Amino acid sequence: MTARLLFVFCLLSSALGPLNAREAAPTAADVAVERRMVAISEELRCLVCQNESLAGSQADLAKDLRREIREQIQAGRSDQEILDFMVGRYGDFVRYRPPLKGATLLLWFGPFLLLIAGLAGLLMFLRRRARRVAEATLSAEERKKAEELLGIGDRGNGP
Repeated sequence: MTARLLFVFCLLSSALGPLNAREAAPTAADVAVERRMVAISEELRCLVCQNESLAGSQADLAKDLRREIREQIQAGRSDQEILDFMVGRYGDFVRYRPPLKGATLLLWFGPFLLLIAGLAGLLMFLRRRARRVAEATLSAEERKKAEELLGIGDRGNGP
């Protein structure tokens, strides 16, 4: 009996489910505003996720910032003015491509400097290692003692 009721309930809920569905509410009344908002927010980093663009993030702060961008677009501000506003409020970190200036030189050239330093360190290590291997040759006396210990010296002269 319980199985039948469960079956009927599932059948009715799946049949009546689409009646409760609503159309998604538009995020902006104007499609052009939405397109501009997405283009601008793709240039900005989500301050919560940090590895995601503002356009792709679902964090509450990202939603608030997208709403702020929409409001500024509707107020008639240009894309550059909106980006300048965001940088003024959150710093250069909010941009995926920060401008090239004194404060961001390390962001732009730091990875290359680390690569060069790593290659230089590797080269020094390999040179030092090659010198140690070349210096590790045995003298005639050391060689004779090693052969005696290993039992490989003068095999033909045995009793």
